Amino acid sequence: MSLRNQQHRNLKYGDAIREALEQEMERDHGVFVMGLDVDDHKAIFGSTRGLVEKFGAERIFCTPLSEDAMTGVAIGAAIAGLRPVHVHTRTDFLMLCMNQIINVAAKYHYMYGGTAKVPLVIRSIIGKSWGQGAQHSQALQSMFMHVPGLKVVMPSNAHDAKGCLISAIRDDNPVMFFEHRLLYGTESEVPTESYTVQFGKARICNAGKDITIVGISQMVNESLRAAKLLTQQGIKAEVIDPITLVPLDLETILQSVRKTKNLLIVDNGWTSCGASAEIAAGVVEKISSTDGIVIRRMGFAPTTCSPSPILERLFYPSSVTIAQTGYKILNPTGQDWKPIQDRSFMEETFKGPF
Repeated sequence: MSLRNQQHRNLKYGDAIREALEQEMERDHGVFVMGLDVDDHKAIFGSTRGLVEKFGAERIFCTPLSEDAMTGVAIGAAIAGLRPVHVHTRTDFLMLCMNQIINVAAKYHYMYGGTAKVPLVIRSIIGKSWGQGAQHSQALQSMFMHVPGLKVVMPSNAHDAKGCLISAIRDDNPVMFFEHRLLYGTESEVPTESYTVQFGKARICNAGKDITIVGISQMVNESLRAAKLLTQQGIKAEVIDPITLVPLDLETILQSVRKTKNLLIVDNGWTSCGASAEIAAGVVEKISSTDGIVIRRMGFAPTTCSPSPILERLFYPSSVTIAQTGYKILNPTGQDWKPIQDRSFMEETFKGPF
């Protein structure tokens, strides 16, 4: 069915994920959900609400606090022909099952000459919470970008969350599906019917001619707000959402940079060896002449995540700091500029704690 003919309505990010799971579980009885607290009354920000009542405890169930062993169970189920969705409430916990993900799930298809499949989706949550600090607020997506055999998906809105998750569940190889904690309460227009979002196809969220801003996950929203702030200085920013980091749609970014001659990449993660570094390197390699092209990156401050709200404002990029950086790129010798804004998107939307 064409998306144009489908019924649309506004849906929250968490509800869009729940709907994707429900529709895929109805379509394919091999799909099941496992993970810590997936059957909890808070339902992972609502993303699993009502599923255990509808599909039963055999198809959605809580797992022991043993990430390595349970990831092995999920991989085994995928190899056996099922389609598990394994939920990790925090990306930090993926560090406990890296061998399973990197040395087994990612390599199985290759090692058996394409005869074996691992249709596994690993959902994990990134981003700031309510002062949970160094071990519970990290964003480690770039680690998985480095590994052949893994797709890395980071939808920034409810529409893409539903469509990307359906695509991920139907994929015959492992998909790392990263959800930002601040996105669950945000709403966007979502079709009622099942649909997929193509991996490796970026979206231009805001057209502009002066500077290209590539936002990743939650930073798409901050970048869109920054683009509005930049209009106070007559600057038109083009905001791009890559949606998936692996595969990465570099061509859409290149076309924009060739037009604007200025690129600002804003990541939900550290800049060192991160997604922003990969995008910047790809642009430099593909553009025949970089004369006159300015490239800057923004991300987490080069320190561990702080539990202090005051330090968090310095640690994470925001619409204001993004706008100020974009302005400085276009006006390197001009005076500093402070945009007019009441509150940042982060402060407005986070309702805390999980």
